[in-house]
Amino acid sequence: MLSAAISFILTAGGVAFAGLRAYRRRFLSATRWFAVALLPAGLYLTGLFPLASTIAREFADWATRLVFDPRVWTGIALLGVSAVLLVTTRWVGRRGGTAVESAPERPAAAGPAPERPAVAAPAPKAAKKPAAGKREDGLGDFADIEEILRKRGI
Repeated sequence: MLSAAISFILTAGGVAFAGLRAYRRRFLSATRWFAVALLPAGLYLTGLFPLASTIAREFADWATRLVFDPRVWTGIALLGVSAVLLVTTRWVGRRGGTAVESAPERPAAAGPAPERPAVAAPAPKAAKKPAAGKREDGLGDFADIEEILRKRGI
């Protein structure tokens, strides 16, 4: 009976606040408050308050086990180690990896593996030479504009 009284008091208070918001011509806010105000009465009338109580109790039990049970902390540590290993191997794989992973496995009876040809490093790009008539101080475009303006007499 107490939960019924509390739910209907909350609903009445929310509807009153929504009415104040509507009186101040804030209809969007008033509609939101009215919708939220209907929740406690709806939860009570559908019988969902006992369900919410059960969920809260189970969540509290789970949280207590999480904090005080050493097996849970061992599981968390294992999950952390797994995550670190996955991230590390992904990072190493992106940086080039090791030759052990990239070389195909060959049976020992097949003899020594043939040598791979060395990959040549790309040649450095040649520096661009400035075009004739352009300044080398980074104002080459301005020199062109200046020349056009001079031809027009501006």
